[in-house]
Amino acid sequence: MNTLDLATQWQELALPEEVKDLLTHCPSCIFPHSRKELLDLAMTGQENGVVEVAYEVPGKGRVVEATVTQCKNALVVNYPDPLMRRRDPDCMVVADAQQTDKARFRDRFGEPFDHVRSETLDWLRDQKLIVMAISLGAFGPRSGQGGILVAPDNAAFFAAGLADLQGLIPADQVPAEFKVRTVIYLAPPLRHTHFGGKQVVVHKRGTGAHEVFAYNLYPGPSAKKGVYGVLLSLGESGEWPTLHASTVEVVTPYDNVTTIMHEAASGGGKSEMLEYPHRESDGRLLIGRNVLDDQTRHMVLTQNCRLRPVTDDMAMCRPNSQNQDGHLVAQDAEQAWFIRINHIEHYGTDPHMEEMTIHTKEPLIMFNIQAVAGSTCLIWEHIEDS
Repeated sequence: MNTLDLATQWQELALPEEVKDLLTHCPSCIFPHSRKELLDLAMTGQENGVVEVAYEVPGKGRVVEATVTQCKNALVVNYPDPLMRRRDPDCMVVADAQQTDKARFRDRFGEPFDHVRSETLDWLRDQKLIVMAISLGAFGPRSGQGGILVAPDNAAFFAAGLADLQGLIPADQVPAEFKVRTVIYLAPPLRHTHFGGKQVVVHKRGTGAHEVFAYNLYPGPSAKKGVYGVLLSLGESGEWPTLHASTVEVVTPYDNVTTIMHEAASGGGKSEMLEYPHRESDGRLLIGRNVLDDQTRHMVLTQNCRLRPVTDDMAMCRPNSQNQDGHLVAQDAEQAWFIRINHIEHYGTDPHMEEMTIHTKEPLIMFNIQAVAGSTCLIWEHIEDS
């Protein structure tokens, strides 16, 4: 496979004209080669192990959108604004005329998106940027297609999160025939100047790349669910689905194998299906608690089935992956998983998860967790939203 270096040969790639314009006129641009480089960038300018990700906002001055703390086991991101600590279920709007059951930009904001889109690109043109190529869903780098992130360079933690979720294509290994299926533009200050401080993610589909304009630094609505929206659109045009589902292969103590897929809304228990049951200190399973008299009911189960997780949230089912045995063949549409841990409230709730997040091979990226620079952050010490 022929490859090009995005940093020096981007003119030779079939990039959208808007991206080429930004690369031509921005003050400077970083083209990441590795996850470590992104994590190092995220801590640029740190003071005592903490970085403030801030922007100048007309009429408000300097606004700190996030802090990034370097701990032993993770970079921990926290948001001063409680509105940014979880995904707003109504944040997505569509700015094109194609079929959708989502809110349209014109209907919600009373005007076409064109003017805000131009202002977004104008703002990015004046910023020092990170421009990063990513894989997309189950399309690996060798597929020759993927996406591009355009973000201010002080939002490197966001870029690292997206790279984890979808897969970073090193800048010097971009396929020569790279087809850009989506571009994610990140412009946090515009949530204050145009959207009343709320989370907004705008999708604009067309004949070219599917554009995603993200106006907040929490990656849930954009780097995760935004990419899911892109995969849904790609699948609709190609007659294959990306299912909002977890999938697990269950191996019983007798070596019987059953594969289960659970399709559900966010918060519907998909990730929990991939986890071993939480046990009491004596090994019993708590079945339920009577809320009136506080009596409990337990079950004794000496041996678990073995769980082999396949997908946690997004399962791509492309035609070229199917076979003739009558079963649906699903591939994970993510390279890494965005794990919800709000149910872990104290030590010992989930020893397996606690071990994985404390003794890490390389730093994780965590959100909404209490953090002290240089310490080990613990997943049951939450920063609560309002």
